[in-house]
Amino acid sequence: MRVLGIETSCDETGVAIYDSEAGLLGDALYSQVAVHAEYGGVVPELASRDHVRKLLPLVKEVLQQADMQADAIDAVAYTAGPGLIGALMVGASTGRAMALAWGVPAIGVHHMEGHLLAPMLEEHPPAFPFVALLVSGGHTQLVQVDGIGEYTLLGESLDDAAGEAFDKAAKMIGLNYPGGPEVARLAEQGDRSRFRFPRPMTDRPGLDFSFSGLKTFTLNTSNDLRVDGVLAEKDRCDIAAAFEDAVVDTLAIKCRRALQQTGFKQLIIAGGVSANQRLRERLEEMVKKERAALFYARPRFCTDNGAMIAYAGCQRLMAGQSSDLSIQCQPRWPMDTLEPITKG
Repeated sequence: MRVLGIETSCDETGVAIYDSEAGLLGDALYSQVAVHAEYGGVVPELASRDHVRKLLPLVKEVLQQADMQADAIDAVAYTAGPGLIGALMVGASTGRAMALAWGVPAIGVHHMEGHLLAPMLEEHPPAFPFVALLVSGGHTQLVQVDGIGEYTLLGESLDDAAGEAFDKAAKMIGLNYPGGPEVARLAEQGDRSRFRFPRPMTDRPGLDFSFSGLKTFTLNTSNDLRVDGVLAEKDRCDIAAAFEDAVVDTLAIKCRRALQQTGFKQLIIAGGVSANQRLRERLEEMVKKERAALFYARPRFCTDNGAMIAYAGCQRLMAGQSSDLSIQCQPRWPMDTLEPITKG
């Protein structure tokens, strides 16, 4: 089955073609970072308009990459939520219209399920069951995954997600949007022994997260070091290093608890923050001690992309699932409400 996947949940337009037998045949992505950078965050209306401009050209691009015509597509998968409602509607309405014109089925895909399954696109994918750490945009969640659609939420952020905290910390020390990569870049030059920021909620049992206190600690530290309102470059680097280590250690501690609680020996990390090299190194150390294994997608499949949507949609379509003709997008959509894929 050849599935065209469309991702338009936020500020990246992604399109891909996934073949259930041959794998990924084409993949194209347009990032709106430059559009939103001057505003310090995503402007929903601008995001929707840019998806309208870029989506069809990207569809043509991936068809050319795959060396196929539209009549070779067997189904269309599009992100139906969660995300920005206007952005979601662009992808959903376009995907549904193409499916109707081509006479093929279509299916709305859960954005976070797409991220969760992104490591399946790699040469050595994990096998079910496993624990998943999802760190994407406004989501930080630990999920027990027994199969596709068989999800048990183990813990989540009670306030700011890790990605949001990175963006806000970056803004506090004068870095550009998006903050995660900028903080990581600056942290490489920092003295990691100068400050020790708190590891929130690691001194109590449970698997929930909270990063609002860490954000406040970062703000207070940066304000205390300013001279005439200016933060020295060395101070910025050291704060970035301390902040990154605090987030990474917190995530690693909770992941270890989740593995111990479930008894599973496989951990996957997915979403934009999973591309952080410091996080990957810390988790590799942790799983080695736990005699477990760590899986993640290549960096370009950590951020939003069409390939993960094409793959997730393909799995559900092959199980006989599809969406009706109505266009239904859900800005908020709990992943544990998804229908499981029937086994054998």
